[in-house]
Amino acid sequence: MPAEPKQQRALKTRDDILRGAALAFEDFGYKGASMREIAARSGVTLGAVYFHFAGKQELARAVILAQPDVMVPKLQSAGIQRLVDLTLVWAHEINANPVMRAAVRLAVEQQAHGIEEDTSFQEWEVLFRKWLEEARDEGELAPGASTGAVAEFMVGAMTGMQHHARLTGKINTLGDRVVRMWQLLLPGLTTPDVAARLDLDPRRGAA
Repeated sequence: MPAEPKQQRALKTRDDILRGAALAFEDFGYKGASMREIAARSGVTLGAVYFHFAGKQELARAVILAQPDVMVPKLQSAGIQRLVDLTLVWAHEINANPVMRAAVRLAVEQQAHGIEEDTSFQEWEVLFRKWLEEARDEGELAPGASTGAVAEFMVGAMTGMQHHARLTGKINTLGDRVVRMWQLLLPGLTTPDVAARLDLDPRRGAA
């Protein structure tokens, strides 16, 4: 059997470390997750962890920034439905994927640990605005709907929803909370005919 290319092995090791770090951060938080614990969860040596990442802060930032890589490839729809589907996939992945759970937890709690990484929030806002502008070009937005204001609201709303759901021990209700967000948002965002054909079934997030 041919040897696995060196670059491919390195990428796999990095992915294993990210997942191991996510598991450790999810269970112990940033402060409680040691680099040795991360190495053990990753199935690699401590030296391998330090080869790929300079330290725990760099690892935490990498986990935070991994969110789009988890969700965007799962999206096949377009227009406003694409935005809806992204939020439903997000809700599903937070329940099913430890990388997503750790990323969101770290993003919310990061300042308490000396990390200031708002790139992920900015990237989501840029992405939301881009897709909203595409929806506007397709005639799906209501007159006067501000793509910037909606994108900013969505980032804040999604962050707040998951934080509240986690604090109250109801993270499994996140999909339903997302649907209620859209039910409130759509009348001011889009036209009635577009809203009527959108699929808000929370199960779309698992597709």
